[in-house]
Amino acid sequence: MTNYGGLTLRSVKQKGFSLIEVMVSLVILVIGLIGIFNLHIVSKQGSFESFQQTQASYYANDIINRMRLNVAELANYGSASGTSYTGQSLVTPGKMCDEGAVCTAIEMREWDLFDWQKLFIGDAEMSGGSGVGGLPDPTACVYVEGNNVTVVMTWASVRKFNSSQQGQTDYVKNCGGSNNKKRTYEIQTAIF
Repeated sequence: MTNYGGLTLRSVKQKGFSLIEVMVSLVILVIGLIGIFNLHIVSKQGSFESFQQTQASYYANDIINRMRLNVAELANYGSASGTSYTGQSLVTPGKMCDEGAVCTAIEMREWDLFDWQKLFIGDAEMSGGSGVGGLPDPTACVYVEGNNVTVVMTWASVRKFNSSQQGQTDYVKNCGGSNNKKRTYEIQTAIF
């Protein structure tokens, strides 16, 4: 005990936590958990964006390989000003040129474009009657100038970003809509 001019102070040792200390600890814990959940969400979005980019690359390379196998019809897969494919008005070709069917070059081109569009709109993978395997809101553009081929894939992303078209080629600018969720993939090659 300590005596100060008639006042006596006792030293009391505190035992345990006070309610305020527990509340402060809980607030800090909740803020940390919210941060971890947000980090998880951003990670999932990035992973999904990466998956979509991989899909677009696959679809662009798929049509290029089909064009390489059908060089006689190369000029009719696209045009110099670009031919857009959205998969919205698919017409089943007269002849199914899969699994060893004998087809002319024209029939093969028609089948290639039909089958390719079904892939990128998602009809190759169905769930509940809807295509779920493709890109969201896709547009593909095929530019053919002589032996030079450019394929551009565009699709809607889950995240918004700066939609400035600076640094993009005219092929990309002219393919698909223009909005702040547009993602693009472009590949150029020569086919002989």
